[in-house]
Amino acid sequence: MAALNNGVYHSKPICAALTKQGQRFLSSIAMSPSSEHLLSKFVSSSSKAVALSTLTHLLSTDTTHPHLSSLALPLYMKITQVPWFSWNSKLVSSVIASLYKQGRIQEAETLISETISTMCLKERDLVSFYCNLINAVAKVKSKIGFAYTHAHLTELLCTSSSAFVRKRAYESLVGGLCVMGLPQEAENLIKEMEHVGLKPSLFEFRSLIEGYGRLGLFEEMLQSVSQMENSGFPLDTISSNMVLSSYGLHSELTQMVYWLQKMKALGISLSIRTYNSVLNSCQTFRLLLQDLKSVPIALKDLILELGDGEALLVQELAGTQLLDEMMTWNSLESELDLHGMHLSTAYLVMLLWMEEVRLRFNDGKYEIPGEMRVVCGIGKHSSIRGDSPVKGMVREILVRAGSPLRIDRKNTGCFIAKGKTVVNWLC
Repeated sequence: MAALNNGVYHSKPICAALTKQGQRFLSSIAMSPSSEHLLSKFVSSSSKAVALSTLTHLLSTDTTHPHLSSLALPLYMKITQVPWFSWNSKLVSSVIASLYKQGRIQEAETLISETISTMCLKERDLVSFYCNLINAVAKVKSKIGFAYTHAHLTELLCTSSSAFVRKRAYESLVGGLCVMGLPQEAENLIKEMEHVGLKPSLFEFRSLIEGYGRLGLFEEMLQSVSQMENSGFPLDTISSNMVLSSYGLHSELTQMVYWLQKMKALGISLSIRTYNSVLNSCQTFRLLLQDLKSVPIALKDLILELGDGEALLVQELAGTQLLDEMMTWNSLESELDLHGMHLSTAYLVMLLWMEEVRLRFNDGKYEIPGEMRVVCGIGKHSSIRGDSPVKGMVREILVRAGSPLRIDRKNTGCFIAKGKTVVNWLC
């Protein structure tokens, strides 16, 4: 789930690209029986960024080293002993969730007890810890961890007189129940909130939309959308993306086309996440990208390769103005920024960009920029730092299209060319 409002529940998940130093450490420790010595040496010799990125990589649900997940706890304990360490409840919650996921229940509950006795002496600190913990255990689908945390948050609801504490507890319980596939129980909690005089926030309604949608309960999902609107929260891009993602999860392409058209009719802007959600639901589209040597390099050719449903979705996305927001254009330079895009989105945007640049040059109303750039990054946010699938795709598309753009020697995450050479290429 995406970040929804104040970070209470759907804050961005802990994740980090693995540095080369971290990768070397994990490779060496996988081959060595003396992990204690290697852990100590790694933490003492690494910077804060390297040590934490390695730990969060092990804790991530997308880790490329799941067989080393048992190292998360000892690595965390070593990190807590260095001078630069600053405790935060989100990190320790992720470590605890990892223990639950591995079936190490006693160790998880021991760490919970130690955390509460040393770091959660105030009620607000305690509820913050439990809110982060229920988020973490729900994300790894730990029924035991969720039941434990649910019970303690429910106890806080019953004993606390603080409106702040109770509101946070309700929000996290609702979010956690939806992630665990229990949106009906979450909806009952929202009714309970209203009964005790606490107004549900946008967060709770978005949780319900996504919770019902992921289960394919579309009638209930749309009812939650109506409840959200009736409570004073208009339909927006984030909520619409959740609906699109839910339909896509169940291959309801016709409904996705309808919803995109509805967004346009209501003036709801599309975001990069909209593109990501829609295109990740198009199986044929994604299969094409497995062979970059033969994938179409023109939009019209791409449309011909797709089935009716996917073709309509791509045409709907192609007809938006989002490209204008991704691209700058003036006499000095023009830049297309692909940051934040999944591979499928970046591919479609590249095809749209080539068409748009050709149209602008032929139109005669636009100045020819002195320099043209396509920025795709160098893989800082990939599972392994420096490995950028988007950069590889852009390079292949540009080479096959005969483009003059080349990797910038000063910035290897950028393709660059003189504006006039791009004109000669496209026109």
